[in-house]
Amino acid sequence: MDVGAILLGLVLLVAGGELLVRGAASLAARIGMSPLIVGLTVVAFATSAPELAVTLGSVLGGEPALAVGNVVGSNIANVLLILGVSAIILPLIVKVQLVRVDIPFMLALSVLFFLLALDGGFDRVDGAVLFVLLLLYVSLAIILGKREAAGPGASLSAASAGRVAQTVGKTAESMTEAVEDVKGPVWRDLILLLAGVGLLVVGANSLVGGATGIARAFGVSELVIGLTVVAIGTSLPELATSIVAVRKGQRDLAVGNVVGSNIFNIGAVAGLAALVAPSGVPVPQSAITLDIPLMIAASLVLLPLAFTNSLIARWEGALLLALYLGYLTHTVLAATGRSLLGLRAFMWVIVGPLVVLTLVVTTLGELRRRREARA
Repeated sequence: MDVGAILLGLVLLVAGGELLVRGAASLAARIGMSPLIVGLTVVAFATSAPELAVTLGSVLGGEPALAVGNVVGSNIANVLLILGVSAIILPLIVKVQLVRVDIPFMLALSVLFFLLALDGGFDRVDGAVLFVLLLLYVSLAIILGKREAAGPGASLSAASAGRVAQTVGKTAESMTEAVEDVKGPVWRDLILLLAGVGLLVVGANSLVGGATGIARAFGVSELVIGLTVVAIGTSLPELATSIVAVRKGQRDLAVGNVVGSNIFNIGAVAGLAALVAPSGVPVPQSAITLDIPLMIAASLVLLPLAFTNSLIARWEGALLLALYLGYLTHTVLAATGRSLLGLRAFMWVIVGPLVVLTLVVTTLGELRRRREARA
């Protein structure tokens, strides 16, 4: 039954991602708002619904370690796994707003999340702070979206939809499809959006339920289950949505979806969990010393990758995916009581310095290229 639940969840996630991207892209073109803003808000929040459901359920059900592992593990998976796989399929476009506003905000919120966790947990005040910051971010995203919609060339017409589609690298066939979508009724877009969200939530719950049942049979701790099985399972909506968006040419929507989902996970999922928990949400010491710092490091790695050439190239996607596989291997070995000395030495002595050197070299090269272009 657990295996069947996993297979059913995968099917529903793929179908839900298809419907969600169709509805969101059409609504974006209809109102003159860029797919990036829709990805940062509507799509990101919708695909984070499984994390919210799982986290609130685990907190109210007396499993707070699962809730913390879900938030932290999902954010790590979003950056390293989802953007890595998406960039390998097709290089991802990164808009200027992401580099200047959204990714730095995600990084700052991740650091705040770590600082609030240092005392051993989140209380209602911590939850309120995180949630208020999320509301401020959403307000800022809407304001920036309206400014962009009011800029030159913005229109509610079908011709404008074609221009918006062209800016994100769509083919001629896809642009025609987007124009025709705008001519349809609004209720059709809303139904697609709601149906996509529903399929994503049901699919994620089915997959997480089956995978958690299998993991518990092996005696794995709640934190590890949250960091791995549940985190990957609840991140599959983002993965399905990002892959569908990339395949349809909405490459900035894919990046915006991940960044917005990470912000939503900290601000809404962790924030609301702390608000509704009867006695707060305790944070395991292992999460404070390893997993949350790795979440911050993943956000930090994303910034120079997004800055260079305003895209995430295939080799950069492969780097992100390799880092996630290393993290996943470490977590699984630690859970099974295997020796980690060799793996930790390899990661700290070889992989870590190479990653830092690569990021420094590519960033300096991009700065030199921009300086020469201005000259």
